[in-house]
Amino acid sequence: MNERLNISSGAKWENIVGYSRAVKIGNVVEVSGTAPVEEGKTLFPGNAYEQTKACIKIINKALEAAGASLSNVIRTRMFVTDISRWEEFGKAHAEFFKDIKPATSMVEVKSLISPDMLIEIEATAIVE
Repeated sequence: MNERLNISSGAKWENIVGYSRAVKIGNVVEVSGTAPVEEGKTLFPGNAYEQTKACIKIINKALEAAGASLSNVIRTRMFVTDISRWEEFGKAHAEFFKDIKPATSMVEVKSLISPDMLIEIEATAIVE
């Protein structure tokens, strides 16, 4: 059986809800839905482009803790509150992934946990 590595961000919500920022089993790393939040504060309210970049940077930190990087990402899932702003979300996503080109989804959702959040991103990576 492959060893399980739970990676924590230290957020209080991990224990309240019962989740990890990321989980690595074998060569697979799954990163939980990641919002543009730092120290409990939503970053860049109203700015879809900057929020997307912030999410990906947080995802990268979790990947690094698992011995991976953005280059190992094979799939992202973007949950957005306003699909009409897809170009802003997409532009930021492309800045990190234009050469990697993971499979992806962008899905409009009614809302996220905070009204200031415009996006939440999940990621899957395979470590060689």
